[in-house]
Amino acid sequence: MRYTVIVNARAGTVLEVGAHAFSERLTAAFAAHGSTAEVKLVAPRELDDALALAVQTSDAVPVIAGGDGTINRVLPVLIQAACPVGILPMGTVNVLGRDLGLLGPLEQQVAALCEGEPVEMDVGRVNDRLFHSISGLGFFSLMAREREYARRRFPFSRVAAFGVAATRSILFTRPISVDIRIGSEHLVVDADAVLVTVNRFDGAEWRRERLDAGIFEVHVLNAGGLYSRSKAALSVVSGRWRSSRNLTSFTGDEVVLRRRDKRRGHVTFDGEVERRSGSLTYRLLPRAFRVIAARSSRALSSEAGNRLA
Repeated sequence: MRYTVIVNARAGTVLEVGAHAFSERLTAAFAAHGSTAEVKLVAPRELDDALALAVQTSDAVPVIAGGDGTINRVLPVLIQAACPVGILPMGTVNVLGRDLGLLGPLEQQVAALCEGEPVEMDVGRVNDRLFHSISGLGFFSLMAREREYARRRFPFSRVAAFGVAATRSILFTRPISVDIRIGSEHLVVDADAVLVTVNRFDGAEWRRERLDAGIFEVHVLNAGGLYSRSKAALSVVSGRWRSSRNLTSFTGDEVVLRRRDKRRGHVTFDGEVERRSGSLTYRLLPRAFRVIAARSSRALSSEAGNRLA
């Protein structure tokens, strides 16, 4: 099997070991499974063009290597691809990578990718903006901004950067008043955060049983100040966040959020932050593209069935 691997040259993993060393390590990992890989390290602004060219090559499996933000950036290319695309997660959080069963060191991820199977995946659209996993206001958008700042200050340790970002976000988040419509439901809340996810996450690892369930889930973190935010953060780490009394959750296939102060606010899309004003209308693109997962579509369906049983 032949692979064309498009790598974000600014990904933390690449910067830590150096471009040449990373490219050699990646090539060796594919060779260990009887495959050849053409590795192309490109600047972030060139990722979509490079991936589009790889997708058009019929004799090699296209792969995109980077974090959740990198995958978000190339979503327009992915939803137009006629073939399944592989992903190698190399970010700080790697939400999508965990969902696909791509865990552990690079060699382990490559092994899982080589043995994986295509699965279909829903994508969310917010007005004119796509996202594959998570979009949020309030605490979550501040967390994304603080994480980027902390990564520049602590490039030697992702754990330290994440810890600093989480602490500053808990301390400095300010409540927002939000008008929320979810299907026939309508509520106005003062919240520390509003989080919209493509399909349902669960547990301390924040993993989805299904990537093609065709729903949004909306989580509202009640505005209770520092104490409630600290408790919510602890419940996320412990995996008991669904039972938190500070969190209210809803599901639907279309969501509209509007800040009542009508100010431009920060919104995060898979860790990428933008300033937006006006209403945010969330719609689903069901089974928008195919991605290679270590967990097959049969395993995902079986896992979901077992959990429901």
